[in-house]
Amino acid sequence: MTYEIYIHVPFCLRRCGYCDFNTYTAVDLGAGASRGNYANMVIREMELTKQWQLDHGIEEPAASTVFFGGGTPTILSADDLVAMLDAIRETWGIAPGAEITTEANPDTVNEYYINRLAEGGFTRISFGMQSAVPHVLRTLDRTHTPANVAAGVEAANKVGLRSSVDLIYGAPGESLDDWRTSVHTAIDLGVNHISAYALTVEPTTKMGRQIAAGILPKPDDDDEAAKYEIADDLFTAAGLEWYEVSNWARPGYESQHNLGYWRNVDWAGLGPGAHSHYNRATGTDNAHNVAETDSHDTHGLRSWDIAHPRLWGTAINEGRVPWDGSETITPGENLEELIMLGLRLHEGLDLNRINQAVAASESNSGTAPFHQIDPAELQPMIDDGLIVVDSATSRVVPTRKGRLLNDAVIERFFDLAGI
Repeated sequence: MTYEIYIHVPFCLRRCGYCDFNTYTAVDLGAGASRGNYANMVIREMELTKQWQLDHGIEEPAASTVFFGGGTPTILSADDLVAMLDAIRETWGIAPGAEITTEANPDTVNEYYINRLAEGGFTRISFGMQSAVPHVLRTLDRTHTPANVAAGVEAANKVGLRSSVDLIYGAPGESLDDWRTSVHTAIDLGVNHISAYALTVEPTTKMGRQIAAGILPKPDDDDEAAKYEIADDLFTAAGLEWYEVSNWARPGYESQHNLGYWRNVDWAGLGPGAHSHYNRATGTDNAHNVAETDSHDTHGLRSWDIAHPRLWGTAINEGRVPWDGSETITPGENLEELIMLGLRLHEGLDLNRINQAVAASESNSGTAPFHQIDPAELQPMIDDGLIVVDSATSRVVPTRKGRLLNDAVIERFFDLAGI
């Protein structure tokens, strides 16, 4: 059994033009919400969450991974991050060899900061690089320079922290050569893990409004596909293997935390807007909008915290788990998640697990609402060059074409399963 913890730190020095995450600048926060006591509030949420778990039949093992994301976790002091990690150790325990990661804006860390993280038990740091090209960084409203990323990676290397960098492709005005420059620069840093994400633009963001007004061009699907292929070729040539659609690593350096998400394990999300996921919970709590079930019924559950830090903090001060809502996971939703997540991984979608889930839903309901998938039904997708199937393990792995057309592949699996 695997248990992970995610801590959301929703603060940023400034909001990037493309960002649609639950983040706040000092101006956004308003009165009554403070970075200064944030670590203490998260620690109090840990206590409330642990009690809720016990009340609902959930006894989690020691955390195998911890991930601080944002926002910008490193806008807080290193001592604050270490204090929250220490509280996890006291509340749930931390498994031997656990992966402990924080995201970092290169502008907000230095050698002293990174040393303190290493001393406090962190094992990994993920730098938000996005691009190595100044005009692309300006378009994305990023303030750091490529030199800051290199300095951060060097400082992490000195104290034995694993490093990763995140890239974004498809920004307005980014040429193919610009993208090649960013990929080569990331590789030359010597990191063992790189994430590369296609830019998605929400209409409510600054960039979304600029695109709607015709100030910036809309990202182009063909351009993004070409950039994905460039990245995949260059990363592979450098010894970085894809293990998830948007992630490449040297063997043994994969993000264990993210693999846990894609494998659908249990995780607790702490902090404003954070989501939690439990595969087996008993009873319900109607204050959190969970559908009525028998108190002895066991079911999957997902929940999400109140988004605004001030309102989130008010709930904690009142002694309540600061959820904005929660819901049981239906058998159909569970199947959808297993398919969607499995088809993002190089280890592939486990057909046996899918068919076991179908059989379990039939056993529990007395009907057969879903269909088991016969490997022979996959031949059209094999012929289309979208997937390969390992007959020995019954695992389905997307090809590069299948990764580029991942949504379409998922929909075809939904059809086969009768979802």
